[in-house]
Amino acid sequence: MILVGLLALGIWFGGRAFGIDRQARALLLGLLFVVVLALQVALPDGHPVREATGGEPGLWLLLAGIAGVVYLYRAVLKRVRARAGTDVPVEAPRSEGFSEAELERYARHIVLREIGGAGQTRLREARVLVIGAGGLGSPALLYLGAAGVGTLGVIDDDKVANANLQRQVIHRDWVIGMPKVFSVQEVIGALNPWVTVRPYNRRLTDEIAADLLADYDLVLDGSDNFETRDLVNRACVAAGKPLVSGALSQWEGQVSVFDPARGAPCYACIFPEAPAPGLAPSCAEAGVLGPLPGVVGSMMAVEAVKLIAEAGRVLRGQMLIYDALEGETRRISVARREGCPVCGVV
Repeated sequence: MILVGLLALGIWFGGRAFGIDRQARALLLGLLFVVVLALQVALPDGHPVREATGGEPGLWLLLAGIAGVVYLYRAVLKRVRARAGTDVPVEAPRSEGFSEAELERYARHIVLREIGGAGQTRLREARVLVIGAGGLGSPALLYLGAAGVGTLGVIDDDKVANANLQRQVIHRDWVIGMPKVFSVQEVIGALNPWVTVRPYNRRLTDEIAADLLADYDLVLDGSDNFETRDLVNRACVAAGKPLVSGALSQWEGQVSVFDPARGAPCYACIFPEAPAPGLAPSCAEAGVLGPLPGVVGSMMAVEAVKLIAEAGRVLRGQMLIYDALEGETRRISVARREGCPVCGVV
C-alpha cells in the first residue's frame, strides 16, 4: 500500500511540476486506482504484486466507496453553487457609518482631498459589474475590492486553467478547475469582508444583459472577444451606464471610458465592426506579457474609482494607450461618430 501511495504522490506532485493540469492528474490517479483494484481482484492470495499493492481487495473497495461518496458530494455542491451563481446573493446590512476597522483600512483614501470621507462613502455604496474574471478582470477586481467598493458583480462562464495563472493573478493553483467567479468570490472575501461579491457563473447574453446591468452603477469590460464587447456596449448605452473598457494585445494595452449619456463616444463609435480574421488574434495565438493585464486592469480600476468618487479627469472621449515594450504611454482623443447605430439616437 505504501508503494501505491508513493505512486499517487508522484503522479500528483510530479505532474504538477511538469505543468499537467489538475483534471488530468485526477484522471491519472483514478486510472491508478482502477489498475490496483483490478490486480487485487484478479491475482491470487500471496501473489507478490498483490501484496505490494495492499493485499486486501475489501480495503480498496471501501476506499472506492468513500471516494465515490466524496465525488458525489462535490458534484452536488458544484451544481448548487453554479445555480446560486445566477441569483443575486443576500447582502449583509451595513451600518450607517464606518467602523473603526474600516476607517483604519481606508485612511489613505480618506486623507486624499479628492476622495475624502464623502468619496469613500460613495465607494461603499457603489455597485460595479465586471465582465470577465480573466487577465483584466483580475487586477480590477482586486483593487476595487481593496478600495472598498460595496458590491462587486462578476460574470464569467469559464473555469480556472493552468495556462491562466501566468497573468490572471486573482486565481491560485489549487483552484484549477473551479469556475472563475467562485475563485474571485473566495479571494475578495478573504481580502475585504466589507465587500459583497455577486458571482454569475454564466455567459453574458442578450437575454440577461439588460436585467443584469439594471442593478449596477458602472460596468468594467475585461472580455476578450468583439461579440461580448459589442453586447456590453449596447447594453450600457441603452441603460445610460458608464463603461470602462480595457483591451490587450501582446505588449500593448488601452483603456477608455465610453459614456454617450454624458457626451462621450460609445465603443461602436470607435470600433463599429468586428476585426477581420487574423487581425485581432487571441492571447493564446499571439501571446501576451504577463504583467501587462495588471497595468491595464489597474488603470481600469483607477477610472472606476474616479467615476464613483467624482474625482479628477475621467477618460471620457480619451483613449490611453500603454506600450510596455517601448515604455511609452500616449493619449488620443476619440469622438462620437455621426450616424452611429448604437448611440446616435441617445
